[in-house]
Amino acid sequence: MITAAQMRAARALAGIDQKTLAERAGVSLPTVQRMEASDGVVRGVVDTLMKVIQALDESGVELIGENHASERGGRGVRLKQPASR
Repeated sequence: MITAAQMRAARALAGIDQKTLAERAGVSLPTVQRMEASDGVVRGVVDTLMKVIQALDESGVELIGENHASERGGRGVRLKQPASR
């Protein structure tokens, strides 16, 4: 899924604060704060996690899962490439 470190990095890359992410995801600010304060993979209600991931995606950030897009694996985040016209 998503780690707390990925979530913080994705939010920073998108240039949004916790309150903005919470609003875009339709979840409470304490929920976002709790998710980001956890260690390792974020645990919680699947629907809530999906809302946060969708909000980050719509903010232009792509989450990279383990063993994807790099020789050494590992999780990460990157800006999405703009759609070609």
